[in-house]
This record gives sequence, C-alpha cells and structure tokens, in this order.
Amino acid sequence: MNTSLILCLAFAMGVIAGLRAFTAPAVVCWAAHLGWINLHGSHLSFLGSIVTVVIVTLLAIFELVNDKLPKTPNRTTPGPLGFRILTGGLSGGALAIAGAQGVVLGVILGTVGAVAGTFGGYQARHQIVTGLKIKDIGVALAEDLVAIGGALLIVTRF
Repeated sequence: MNTSLILCLAFAMGVIAGLRAFTAPAVVCWAAHLGWINLHGSHLSFLGSIVTVVIVTLLAIFELVNDKLPKTPNRTTPGPLGFRILTGGLSGGALAIAGAQGVVLGVILGTVGAVAGTFGGYQARHQIVTGLKIKDIGVALAEDLVAIGGALLIVTRF
C-alpha cells in the first residue's frame, strides 16, 4: 500500500471521528483486535486488547444513543470538538502506524480530518434537515450509518 493512500485513510478516519467521536476509535480497536491492522510493538498496541475494545465499543454505542437526545451539546462546541480532535488524531495515528508511516503525520491528518468532519457533518446535517424540512432523527440515523460504514471501509483497506 502506498504512502499517499495510507495518509488519506488517516485523514478519512479523522472525518469519521468528526461525525461520531467514538465510532472511529471503536472500529480501529476492533480492526487491531481482529488483526486487520497491525499495531503490535507500538505505543498504541493496547487498542487491540479486549478490554479496550469492550470499553470503547460501549462508549460508541452510548454515543449513538446520546446523539439523538435533545439536551446533547452541539458537536462544534469546545468540549465535543476537542474530544473529536483527540479521537481523530488517535485513530489517524493508529492507521499511520499500521501502514508503516510516521505516527506524527497520521495524528496531524486525523486531527485535521476530525475538524473537517465535525464542521462539515454539522453543516450537512443542518442543511438537509432545514432544506427538506424533515426531522433530525432520520438524518442522524443516516449519519450513523455513514460513520460506521465509512470506518469499516477504511480499516478493510489494510
């Protein structure tokens, strides 16, 4: 696999983190656990442990439910945005390691992708809901499918 593709995948996983903060690391953890990506011997090898997989998966499920609640803060506010940046960087860095690329560049691209995914996802969802005059729940569920499907597509490229 070439360097450009790996770095694009790190950026794309960051975009996924921008859509759903825990989906990106949950899928990365599962990919490491199942041997789809190799993190052995790296500082991020703990992502493939069963304990990490279970904890992050439960957090991802909680996030999918919590996103639909009316009191959930906007993803572009400092707390949620910061967390998306963190998980995007972590996920991008893990993919860079798995692709034998520089972890720092993977973290940077994952972080930039998370910012793009956060604001792009917010705008897309808002425009669809207001433009089509439909309920947010349907668009939110579609966004869940895009995030999960996109993350799975990304990790299966390794």
